[in-house]
Amino acid sequence: MKLGLQLGYWSSGPPTGALELLLAAEDLGFDSAWTAEAYGSDALTPLAWWGSQTKRIKLGTAIMQLSARTPTAAAMAALTMDHLSNGRFIMGIGASGPQVVEGWYGQPYPKPLLRTREYIEVVRSTLKREGPLVHNGEFYNLPLQGGRNLGKALKSTVHPLRKDLPIFMAAEGPKNVALAAEVADGWFPFWFSPSSDSFYRQALSEGFSAQPLLDKAKGFEVACPTMVAIDDDVEAAADKIRPFISLYVGGMGSKSANFHADVFVRMGYEEECRKIQEAFLAGDKAGANSLIPLRMVEDVALVGPKEKIKDDLERWNDTVITTLIVGGDLQLIRTMAELVLG
Repeated sequence: MKLGLQLGYWSSGPPTGALELLLAAEDLGFDSAWTAEAYGSDALTPLAWWGSQTKRIKLGTAIMQLSARTPTAAAMAALTMDHLSNGRFIMGIGASGPQVVEGWYGQPYPKPLLRTREYIEVVRSTLKREGPLVHNGEFYNLPLQGGRNLGKALKSTVHPLRKDLPIFMAAEGPKNVALAAEVADGWFPFWFSPSSDSFYRQALSEGFSAQPLLDKAKGFEVACPTMVAIDDDVEAAADKIRPFISLYVGGMGSKSANFHADVFVRMGYEEECRKIQEAFLAGDKAGANSLIPLRMVEDVALVGPKEKIKDDLERWNDTVITTLIVGGDLQLIRTMAELVLG
């Protein structure tokens, strides 16, 4: 298993010590570093700024949101980043959810699977640069038919450093995971649990089987963001994770559509999710946190003393995960490097 560094997105402002953490991770043997975006900082600018100081570590977005950029704009950013990093860029994308897409970007959220498929098709065509870009789909049409009827099929002026630049896709539901296996080079799970490994293996297998002439499974990456809290007191460690679970289960979506809560429901926490969501939406965040049992935290995170985390990692090592993406302070990433990389 490889290690990735989670730099994430900013809260109220730029994080302190991010560059120092990134340089330390590179020295410790981390394979990759990842930024993200929600509705504040973007994923690309910090990655370019901090990444310019590195030499070896791969630089990825986990994730660039589809609604933030047209597919050609995303491809432009990807080929630019790949040149600037000398072939170290990984393009991670995701559809996000209706709350952000409709609320922040002011765009509709229909058929996210088909839209994602078309998006990746346009990005790949742009990067291959085999001719003027033409795409006729339900969501993306290049050149646009209509408007002033002056659209012209164009080809990127910049030659890509890698026509096969890797594209990773964020996915939580089984159909979306299968799509990632079919059309992408890697998959970002979220709230992954080793207990759900067989469920995800089946979904990935369905996606691989859609490309029978390609050995997609060979070389396919599963880069998993995983929360880690090291503390001799297991409950105290779990308390550091509970607010994030309650935020995503309770607040990242509505009662009728919350993809993150659905992940926990599939693990068997339907009743817990209902109660957490009710408390969170009522404004009782502390109450929502208190409703999260320890086993629910341990299903999706590594918590407790160093020795316990070392033992728990055995479960994670036996899963489809190829890269464990972790975040934290310098001491935490040093400990994880020791435990995972030896």
